[in-house]
Amino acid sequence: MTSPPLSADAIRSTLNTVQIGQRLYVYDNVPSTNSEAMALAQAGAEHGTVVVADCQTAGRGRLTRQWYSPPGMNLYCSILIRRKRSRPDVVEWLSWLPLATALAAAEAVQTVSSISLSLKWPNDLVYGDQKVGGVLCENFQPASHGPMVVIGIGLNVNLPRESLPEDLRETATSLFEILKSPLDRNRLLAQLLNELEPVLNELTVHGANRLQHAYLRRCSTIGKLVRVIMGVEEEIVGTAESISRDGALQLRTSRSSATGAAPELIEIHAADIIHLR
Repeated sequence: MTSPPLSADAIRSTLNTVQIGQRLYVYDNVPSTNSEAMALAQAGAEHGTVVVADCQTAGRGRLTRQWYSPPGMNLYCSILIRRKRSRPDVVEWLSWLPLATALAAAEAVQTVSSISLSLKWPNDLVYGDQKVGGVLCENFQPASHGPMVVIGIGLNVNLPRESLPEDLRETATSLFEILKSPLDRNRLLAQLLNELEPVLNELTVHGANRLQHAYLRRCSTIGKLVRVIMGVEEEIVGTAESISRDGALQLRTSRSSATGAAPELIEIHAADIIHLR
């Protein structure tokens, strides 16, 4: 299901930001919007520069996975974030960027479509148990500068189920499949940027405290029994209890029948999460 073509003018017509998206690059086709944004960053592009493409030929998600990116249907964009020289809270800031971005994306979707998406820790947007979108943050720190981060966002917008690869049809869906009508990607992107700017300002100025509460309200991982996959041979099963101040998933491990050890509360900073129930 197609929607009006992506257009810088159409995006700007409902854009109300001060910095995010004021420099906007719209492409028909790129290998990856994140790679394009990184190249622009290294060439001196300003904070808030946004790259959006109708199609990606080498889109990627977390852990170098491929991100399915057909033309004319979905939203693939990347935002360049520059921060002044590192402050003591930079680790927390970096940890919360993908969570805060996913929160802003969910708010934008609800504003434009009335669809309430949940957040699967750390940065997946889901409807029920099916994935609708995700966030990929890549950061680097040039010499003598503060950190720069490229925030990549992929959203399945007007993608019919039959267009998904067969191996994704049970685990992924789109806003079109939920709403049963197409959405204007230009308006959705503008709203996403409108939501993202104040969220990032909040994170930079005040830290994660208020965002933590907002994220927890949308997070479907909390309270669930989950399997945490941290490596080829390392898995932990437990109940997700909360999100820490630095964005980690707080997990109460299952009691060990072999040792009788009491369940332990541990913090997970990076892993694949599978909801078990």
